[in-house]
Amino acid sequence: MTEPTSPNMLPQPDGQSLAYHHTAGFSPGILFCSGFMSDMEGTKALALEKAMTDRRRSYTRFDYLGHGQSTGRFQDGTISRWTDDALAILDNCTAGPQIIVGSSMGGWIGLRMAMLRPERIVGFVGIAVAPDFTTRMWDDMPDAAKTTLETTGIWEQPSEYSDEPYLISKKLIDDGPRNFLLGGPINVICPVHLLQGMKDESVPWKTALQIQEALTSQDVIVSLIKNGDHRLSEPDDIARLILAIERLGAQN
Repeated sequence: MTEPTSPNMLPQPDGQSLAYHHTAGFSPGILFCSGFMSDMEGTKALALEKAMTDRRRSYTRFDYLGHGQSTGRFQDGTISRWTDDALAILDNCTAGPQIIVGSSMGGWIGLRMAMLRPERIVGFVGIAVAPDFTTRMWDDMPDAAKTTLETTGIWEQPSEYSDEPYLISKKLIDDGPRNFLLGGPINVICPVHLLQGMKDESVPWKTALQIQEALTSQDVIVSLIKNGDHRLSEPDDIARLILAIERLGAQN
């Protein structure tokens, strides 16, 4: 396995820095938003980089505050902050129209970006998009964990995807409602393609149908993968993702 190459660093006003990799190419470019406690060295992020580079399409991947090679502490992050991080990368590290590819939490953030930068975002591809997941996180939390969170501000939640626990902060839970999407129309006007595994144990597959119903865009495709899990990182999943991106790219 090759070592990750050193990223570029984008300084932020608060003294933190966001790590990113950008490859120049044709428009529209692709901006990949990874999931909760994931980073830009994941299977999908790297597979897309190779595929888009082979097609000479512009591609950007990055790490949020407290993730991967960016600075800061994970527990200081919130959906609002990580959305600001993604917007900073969009505004300062990319040019021209972009297609957002968002995985899990990155899908929630990506939809928020499409609402906030409609003039820049010309397409959105979501992979197991997880809007409003902080509510489910709180609801599923044991009473003892809620007490710990209220008392100390941090709860160490065991992760099924990593040996490291998720550091769930009270700040993250409290910030969630500022970014909720499922309570009303999702004012995204660009074409959207949602990829959702039906064996996803983290995001119920019917969530994709809820998102589809709430979107104001009239160009929405939902692909349900009967044997698909949350990650959707198998070769067939990656091929399906690339086809979705290329379909949206061909429309621009």
